[in-house]
Amino acid sequence: MQSTTEISKVKKMDQTPPLPWWRFGHVWLIIAGPAIVVVAGFVTLWLAISRPDPVVEEDYYQRGLRINETLREQKDRAMMPALKGRNHAATSDDAMRPADQ
Repeated sequence: MQSTTEISKVKKMDQTPPLPWWRFGHVWLIIAGPAIVVVAGFVTLWLAISRPDPVVEEDYYQRGLRINETLREQKDRAMMPALKGRNHAATSDDAMRPADQ
């Protein structure tokens, strides 16, 4: 059987006050996720307010068409020697000469 001193020690151990919630690491791990999201939201808000988007030009569609046209012309010029070389066997020498000569 247990002696009275052992019983009193067990009772004293049971009577120790529990640690406060902030002393547990898992609590901070749970709180850190939403806290980081809130801070990131405020940073995003600050970036959106301090750096506004540029206004789209009124003639953006026409500018895009002109850009596409110049890109198409550059592509056609880059492919021109290959097209002439590939078709050389099937055409005469007169067809290979430029039109201004």
